[in-house]
Amino acid sequence: MDKYQILAKELVEKAAASGAHQAEVYISKGKELTIEVANGQVEALKNAEEHGLGIRVLVDHRLGYAYTSDFSPAALEATLTQAIKNAEKTHPDPHYRLPDPVIDHRELELYDPEITATSIEHKINLALAIEKAAREYDPRVKITENCTYQDSQYQVILANSQGILCSYQGAYCGCYAYVVAEEDEDAQTGFGMQFDLKIAALDPIKVGKEAAAKAVRMLNASHIKTQKAPVVFDPYVATNFLGVLAPALSADAVQKGKSLFAGKVGQPVCSSLINIVDDGALPGGLMSAPFDGEGVSTGRTVLVERGVLKGYLHNTYTAAKDGVSSTGNAVRSFKSTPEVGTTNFYIEPGNVCKEELLAGIEQGFYVTEVMGMHTANPISGDFSVGASGLWIENGRLTRPVRGVAIAGNLMHLFQSVDCVADDLTFFVGRGSPTIRIKEMTISGS
Repeated sequence: MDKYQILAKELVEKAAASGAHQAEVYISKGKELTIEVANGQVEALKNAEEHGLGIRVLVDHRLGYAYTSDFSPAALEATLTQAIKNAEKTHPDPHYRLPDPVIDHRELELYDPEITATSIEHKINLALAIEKAAREYDPRVKITENCTYQDSQYQVILANSQGILCSYQGAYCGCYAYVVAEEDEDAQTGFGMQFDLKIAALDPIKVGKEAAAKAVRMLNASHIKTQKAPVVFDPYVATNFLGVLAPALSADAVQKGKSLFAGKVGQPVCSSLINIVDDGALPGGLMSAPFDGEGVSTGRTVLVERGVLKGYLHNTYTAAKDGVSSTGNAVRSFKSTPEVGTTNFYIEPGNVCKEELLAGIEQGFYVTEVMGMHTANPISGDFSVGASGLWIENGRLTRPVRGVAIAGNLMHLFQSVDCVADDLTFFVGRGSPTIRIKEMTISGS
């Protein structure tokens, strides 16, 4: 037992002695490194560290919470006192409770010691390699707005009065690039991204080339006429749409009447080709952890299976309200009580390659970027976004297209999927393969 586990356990015991019927202490420590380069030189190098501790108490089913980043005895005593005082001001709720301990949390490989062992100089070289690859890809890449290496290392410790005492440490790293290609009077942007749990897996050259290729292929994009046609979302765009669905699949949103999926368990909500999964223990997943923000074991939760809604994501509170078990989806920092959130949230891949998916399209629109996704309504599912991408002719990507708008309803959109590719790609905690929509109205000129 390390000093933080001892500290957490002692504070839980003090909370019980101070009148809390149940108590929990959550400690997190973390440090982040960010290296940005431009024009062959380091433009910014940031090292940030943070640690903190949150105390959650239940007094007669009243919830109190307080947190601090000061670990001095006086500050910890004051934080505990404040948490209990805060409980006295809240309304009682019989669904407030802390989870019981599990026999054993699963072992996950979350910490690559090479991330710590690798020198700053090598990490700078990774960032420089991104920019070099982007500029060498095509002379029309004129500006590298952002070529960055980033890593994060963290430790979580949790103890509660029900008998939970657990901890884990993890780390991840990544590269990303945002570049501008110019030709005549046209300028187009492109990005590349890769995050991984292993630093040896990073490929900065691939990231730089990907950003450059995306920018160059959009040069001299033209408009198209308004029409109905098949629409294909590349994994990044599909993940954007999936991200709007994410809060609607939390039990918290359903219980508050703020979800388009409320009351639809057992009903078809997507195409039968769609399976949506959240897996907090996904091997290699950036959001994987042995337990969630309350100490509940994480795992695989199938939310949509063959298009049918199977259930919602829960923490201990929402599970108690619905009379079910938590799915291990409590997410938090030390500054907040646990909310319901996604971990590794994705659409499962299909069994055709991207080329086969495109092959059946005579005329269609391959969407690579959407603008205004934040305006989509997660309660009604309605959306209207700007889009750009590539025109499809006879199953092949041809000319770049911009100035297009697509609109509709998310439920109808995912019900209209008629092909799912096998190229599942994650963008940090969310992922999707390429998906094809049977037909949409594409608003052009």
